[in-house]
Amino acid sequence: MPLRQDSWWKRKTKLERKLIVVALVSLCLAGFLLISLLFCQRIHSTFLGSDDICLTRECVETAGEVFRNMDESVDPCQDFYRFACGNYIKHSLISNDKTFANTFTVINDILQEQIKISLEEAPSAKEPKPFVTVKKYYRACKNKTLTERYGLDIARKLLKDLGGWPVLEEYFDDFTYNWIDSIRALRKTGLSVNSLIDISVGLDFKHSTKRLIQIDQPGLGLSREYLVKGISDKIVKAYYEYMVDIAEMFGCDRPKASEELLESLQFEINLANFSLSQEDRRNISNLYNLLTIQQLEAKYSQIPWLDLINTIMPKNVQVNRSQPVLVGVPYYLQSFEKLINSTPKRVQANYVMWRVVKDLISYLNQEVKDRELIFKHAINGIQESPPRWKECIDETTSLAPIVIGAMYVRKYFHVEAKQNALEMVKYIKEQFKDILRSIDWMDSETRKSALDKANTIVDHIAYPDELLDDQKIGQLYDKLEVDENQFLYSALNISKFTMDYTLSRLREAVNKTDWKEHGFPAQVNAFYHPLENSITFPAGILQGVFFHKDRPRYMNFGAVGSVIGHEITHGFDDTGRQFDKNGDLVNWWKEETKIKFLEKAQCIIKQYNNYSIPEVKLKLNGVRTQGENIADNGGVKQAYLAYKKWQRSNAPEPKLPGLKYDPRQLFWLSAAQIWCSKHRPEAIALQVTVDAHSPAEFRVLGPFSNSEFFAKDFNCPVGSKMNPEHKCSVW
Repeated sequence: MPLRQDSWWKRKTKLERKLIVVALVSLCLAGFLLISLLFCQRIHSTFLGSDDICLTRECVETAGEVFRNMDESVDPCQDFYRFACGNYIKHSLISNDKTFANTFTVINDILQEQIKISLEEAPSAKEPKPFVTVKKYYRACKNKTLTERYGLDIARKLLKDLGGWPVLEEYFDDFTYNWIDSIRALRKTGLSVNSLIDISVGLDFKHSTKRLIQIDQPGLGLSREYLVKGISDKIVKAYYEYMVDIAEMFGCDRPKASEELLESLQFEINLANFSLSQEDRRNISNLYNLLTIQQLEAKYSQIPWLDLINTIMPKNVQVNRSQPVLVGVPYYLQSFEKLINSTPKRVQANYVMWRVVKDLISYLNQEVKDRELIFKHAINGIQESPPRWKECIDETTSLAPIVIGAMYVRKYFHVEAKQNALEMVKYIKEQFKDILRSIDWMDSETRKSALDKANTIVDHIAYPDELLDDQKIGQLYDKLEVDENQFLYSALNISKFTMDYTLSRLREAVNKTDWKEHGFPAQVNAFYHPLENSITFPAGILQGVFFHKDRPRYMNFGAVGSVIGHEITHGFDDTGRQFDKNGDLVNWWKEETKIKFLEKAQCIIKQYNNYSIPEVKLKLNGVRTQGENIADNGGVKQAYLAYKKWQRSNAPEPKLPGLKYDPRQLFWLSAAQIWCSKHRPEAIALQVTVDAHSPAEFRVLGPFSNSEFFAKDFNCPVGSKMNPEHKCSVW
């Protein structure tokens, strides 16, 4: 039965629910008042004894948030994460529609509310057409009546039009089936064509001013890290049961679905086994295998490559056999060729159509989505689906991010935040260059190349100005049409529009600062782009616990400053270091310096390999997470030293009220509290298994315990957990 129907809450009477809500609200209010009274008392006593306290509204609110999150009963020299975030973990509730409660989810909730307001405003006469279009799409998504009534029937018809899902069909013509015909039908419809082989257009790694057709292993219906464990793994079993249940909902006989989809699953497990792991993909040179289509056809002769590629490319961008293509994983193609020739066509078709059905589920009726929820619960512990309007915000944003971004920044972003962030980027970049000049393990030639690369990093802060230009937005999306009464077909139309646009750029000149590549401000994230040698900080992250223009700089440098340093360091982590200042895959390292770098990176790998999550009995993967860990360590160090430099040329900043910590200690608290997080066990197990990022607590414990500056600021004795004798440092 669906989780949402079996929940404890649903079994209560209306009176019981009201009483429970009143009791919980009263308890929360009482707790909040108690904390507020204690905090006010601290402010009063602190203020009486000092005149260097900031009492602006923003300082008081910031101090209150810092105080509410931390647990001062914990020794900061033993576990700074629990010291900084202990009460956040104790008192935060994970809402039923989430897998984590953290600073990112808080800001994302605010972002969703803001986008909702914009999308639900009635269109004005002067509103750009793309704004009207996305509002229509949002309304189509929210129309549950049509989805409930027709969603499943529309999906069944779509499958028929695509040639049918064999598990549902009484008759399937094995003789005439060809998987490339399926890809052709999917491409015409706007559905993903990458379930067997991923074919895309991207920058040439070694000549990043040009674009290439890229051929790679596909994304799978379940993460490779699970599939390679085989059918006996509990998550793989949950995936299989999900497949069978969905087929039954579409009208298939269960025994038949169980038998045929087991074969389909084994086919997918084989694809996973042929695929390269995340760890092995960190050496970018291994992913660079340049061939012409003619050479590709000679090497993997059982696949009609020219036909396949031209099937996927737009009609106005067809290629011939002299066209160069970039092959990511030759072993995958070699193994796939053998597998596809030895696999019954019915199994091939069942797998391809299962991947179609899986992609369609979010557009279908609630009963089908409830079954998806059970599968998601097995993977990440989620209890309920988000409210429909939130699902529709995410759906609309994912399909039209530039339009949503334009609507967001016009209404909500303050331009002063952009200027302040640019100033911080300047300070932190300069600090990173100071670090490059001072480290003793680089030879002079490699150091010069590193400094050249650091000097060349391009900044994309908040949003490109073109998002304020109606004409620019209109030109990009002018031909896009949606039907408010056809949610699924409108989604497919947008998907096909986006696919055509992306693939049609094959022969376009490359402009690495193109606004269309950086016009996604409505997100709480940040990026380093190795092929551009650029850093991007969308407007969405320049708020909340990360940044406020009116609070002390030590808080901003600690929070978003650490993120800025993190992204800069990505240009010099184990993968970023493989690209030069122009974004080209070039070895610019002297061999002896490269060996020293790898030794330092190995120290980070070993350190994080030794971290574990007892509640799920899993250890971190130091190889898979090394890039993010190197960036975390370098980022907070750069931000701290940049703040110290800022201090030297500016007047002393006042402390926060009610807190006994000086500005440098508050820097560390700010840097730690961006990672305050509470998780479901399933969600943390998923993260440790598949994610390139370490769990939140180790994004504090790792970098801070490696920092001599942190140890000095908190007077941590040598040998304490936060000040070990042996430390790791790359940058």
